Amino acid sequence: MTVGSLIEALGLRAFALPDGARELGGGYTGDLLSWVMGRAKEGCAWVTIMSNPNIVAVAHLCNAACVVLAEGVAPDEGVAESALGRGVNLLGSELAAFELSAKIQALL
Repeated sequence: MTVGSLIEALGLRAFALPDGARELGGGYTGDLLSWVMGRAKEGCAWVTIMSNPNIVAVAHLCNAACVVLAEGVAPDEGVAESALGRGVNLLGSELAAFELSAKIQALL
């Protein structure tokens, strides 16, 4: 499944979509950035409610396929532009993190 097909399947909002053809290789849900850095796998769809610029750096470091902001969270000012610049797909959903994670898992 690609990031683009995930967007379509779940009706996600794309805040930054530099590579919609990126393949997903799993998922990870978490908000403690140091924890995510040590546990998220390459190619994952990372679900979080964090919206600050550090999510772009962590997603880039982990080589996540995308970051999905849950629960209607919008990225802080400048975060979408930073994501575009670093090649990080940044998406959004109104769903709660738990429900969103379950839906992503079911699609994979």
